[in-house]
Amino acid sequence: MQNFYYDIPTKVFFGEGQIQNLPELVSEFGQRALLVYGGGSVKRSGLYDTIVSLLKEAGITTWDLAGVEPNPRLNTVCRGVQICRENQIDVVIPIGGGSTIDCAKAVAAGFYHEGSPWDLVLDNSLITKALPIITVLTLAATGSEMDGFAVINNEETSDKQEMCSILLYPKYSIMDPVNTFTVPKYQTAAGTADIMSHIFELYFDGTPGKYMQDRVMEGLLKTCIHFGPIACEKPDDYEARANLMWTSSWAINGFLACGLTSLWPVHAMEHQLSAVYDVTHGHGLAVLTPVWMRYILNDDNVDRFVNYGVNVFGISSDKKPYEIAELAIQKTEEVFEKMGLKLSMQDLGITDESHFESMAERAADGLDECQVPLDKDKIVEIYRKCMK
Repeated sequence: MQNFYYDIPTKVFFGEGQIQNLPELVSEFGQRALLVYGGGSVKRSGLYDTIVSLLKEAGITTWDLAGVEPNPRLNTVCRGVQICRENQIDVVIPIGGGSTIDCAKAVAAGFYHEGSPWDLVLDNSLITKALPIITVLTLAATGSEMDGFAVINNEETSDKQEMCSILLYPKYSIMDPVNTFTVPKYQTAAGTADIMSHIFELYFDGTPGKYMQDRVMEGLLKTCIHFGPIACEKPDDYEARANLMWTSSWAINGFLACGLTSLWPVHAMEHQLSAVYDVTHGHGLAVLTPVWMRYILNDDNVDRFVNYGVNVFGISSDKKPYEIAELAIQKTEEVFEKMGLKLSMQDLGITDESHFESMAERAADGLDECQVPLDKDKIVEIYRKCMK
């Protein structure tokens, strides 16, 4: 395990009814707030009206940045920055899941940058200040409510990249599992696949000496495998929603990554997939993950797959290592399929390979340092193997 520094500046209010704390939290930073959200679900559920009413009663004025896309676009970020500047916004409040929160983070940082917010994506060192962010989470998936990352899609260049800074950690996150009851089955499944992928990226990292994190990751994976299908079939199951919500945060808030290399190859490949084809991020990860697992499986890491199969799925340790590894990968596919996710590129609406070369070239940056190195040609091969 490598040396590390760990700090989570985000304070969490978890549980039913915690939205009542929002006015006091906002007032800590000012009286002018930007509400950031996607489609109409936050209004249909009544959450939007509740928030506006609570803030209005506290004397807090609000403006809206509505229509944030599932893969948040640079143009929307720029629109949010303009609203903030024109109205001297004090605090940004994303209401939604990862895309909404990521957009809000880019807006918060872009407010203090004279150039395009895309500059901050290309060079994170340019992020020197950001408006305070308070999240109201409605989807368990990306963990953006408790990390310093944001992924933005530049629609003009068909490029999707992340920005990262300690300044992008939300000041507060309000996490009420009840707010996820209305999440459709498909989004619940894709969100669970996203959580699992965050853990897989670290679990199959080649850094030695991470015994403690491995055991924690196995517990988190078992939580997803158990509660993901339950939440898909019983959307108002509080226990399932609560466990998934809390797991989503701890899968990517930096704790599991302490002392690891953390190169995230599957996310690198999927970011290019969703940038070009505009697919649902979690579904893209579900398609790529089993193919990637089989591609990297070798004598050096087969024991890692054995641990996964035995400790997470309960596969008998009496079987041969490669047999356990293949069973573990099959069971991973079965979990995704049980939640309703189909596992081919065609199921994502992708029927041609014309963009694979350019996507792979962008995704390959830095992945030559993975335990199983990936270059452009190997990534193209993985993409093609997903065209079942």
